[in-house]
Amino acid sequence: MKPTIDVVKKLADVLDTTVGYLLGETEDRELLKDPSMMKRLNDIAKFPELDKTHILYALDAMINNVKLKAILLESHPSN
Repeated sequence: MKPTIDVVKKLADVLDTTVGYLLGETEDRELLKDPSMMKRLNDIAKFPELDKTHILYALDAMINNVKLKAILLESHPSN
C-alpha cells in the first residue's frame, strides 16, 4: 500500500522537509519550503503559456544578473 499525497505532505511537514526530498527528486531539503515562493510559482503555473514564458524569461534574467554580481564581487571584493 502506498501513502496518499496528503500523508506524504504531512510527513514532509513533520520532518521539516519537502515532498520532493522525500520522493528522492532532490537532495535539497530546503527546496521550495517558503510558502510565499510556492504561492507565486503556483500562480504562474495557472497563467497562459505566453504569459508564463515572458514571466520566466524576465525572472531568469534577474536571477542571472544577481549571480553575475556575486561572481564579480568575489573576483573584485574591494568594489
